[in-house]
Amino acid sequence: MERLIGKITHYFNKISVGIIEITDGELNVGDTIHVKGHTSDFTQQVTSMQLEHNPIEKAKKGDAIGIKVESSVHEHDEVFLVTE
Repeated sequence: MERLIGKITHYFNKISVGIIEITDGELNVGDTIHVKGHTSDFTQQVTSMQLEHNPIEKAKKGDAIGIKVESSVHEHDEVFLVTE
């Protein structure tokens, strides 16, 4: 199952970091996300997150977090939390 939890608002190409705005629920380190957009469609585990350049373990609604992504992402791509 998957649940929409946020969207990509920015992508830093050189360092492969996507900025996710959390719009619903929360995201934890260790969770699996599915990023889906016009040209993006991949699943990965969240190995680390940053909020304002500080490492965090949990992000909640309203946070804009940076995560290292395994593939390029684009503004407006949707981010889903993958659950069992």
